[in-house]
Amino acid sequence: MAVINIATTLRNAQVNAARDAIDGGSGPGTIQIRTGAMPATPQDAATGTLLGTLTFSDPSFPAASGGTASANAITQDSAADATGTATWARLLDSAGTAVMDVDVTATGGGGAIQLNNTSIVAGGPIILTSMSITAPAS
Repeated sequence: MAVINIATTLRNAQVNAARDAIDGGSGPGTIQIRTGAMPATPQDAATGTLLGTLTFSDPSFPAASGGTASANAITQDSAADATGTATWARLLDSAGTAVMDVDVTATGGGGAIQLNNTSIVAGGPIILTSMSITAPAS
């Protein structure tokens, strides 16, 4: 198996490229919180039930440091569209183009997106407690 160790400058560039893609277009990007299995790639049709949509700040993230960046303020969804268990999210630019798919867990669960509760109830809030993007070092 090949061993690859990536310089921090390159890891920062990868995270910043993701940020720039989310910030693409004329307004802020969005986060679709969904149920079920994550598709193989963001180019594949979204699967599962759309539970709700959150909105990034514009810009979505500060410049990366140490190969990671934590999101700037995100506008919560105060009234979820459906009831279900959040398992993944699709990040889109302001034009609605899929940028990346990420896992969703409850706070402390280690997901790229962490919610106060992954059990979402229609009409209730979707409360994001943290979001970060990290490029791996190896």
